[in-house]
Amino acid sequence: MSDSFQRVLLLIGFVLMGFAIGVTGAFIQAQRWVLSIGDLIVVIPWGTAVILIAIVVVTRLATVAVGTRWAGWLFFSGWLAFTVILAAETSSGDLAISSGARQMVYLFGGIVLGTATATLPAAFRIRKGTKRGSQASVLFEP
Repeated sequence: MSDSFQRVLLLIGFVLMGFAIGVTGAFIQAQRWVLSIGDLIVVIPWGTAVILIAIVVVTRLATVAVGTRWAGWLFFSGWLAFTVILAAETSSGDLAISSGARQMVYLFGGIVLGTATATLPAAFRIRKGTKRGSQASVLFEP
């Protein structure tokens, strides 16, 4: 199998993985733990945290695995497409992602973290200067 064919298969796979995480994230993001200690109620939105971590990890994995930022952007675009579709109201009036605080953190946090992670270079190396006491310079390789 040629190297370019493998890259195309990986890119298609990451787009499909973006669709899958978009669909599952739309429902998992609403999960939470509610702890009640006397009159104090603490809500821990673990579903949102898990999905946001998954978005960052898989976006970075896609970029490093394929060796190009396009892979991260394709995964992120797949996630964003299904998230927007599921945030829109259906003909029956149902919503998978409503307009609560957790949902806004999921949407905006996912967009900010996903775009920031997809923008990182695929690989980088540190090259030390030749002079004594000089600062190391970071060279990015797209």
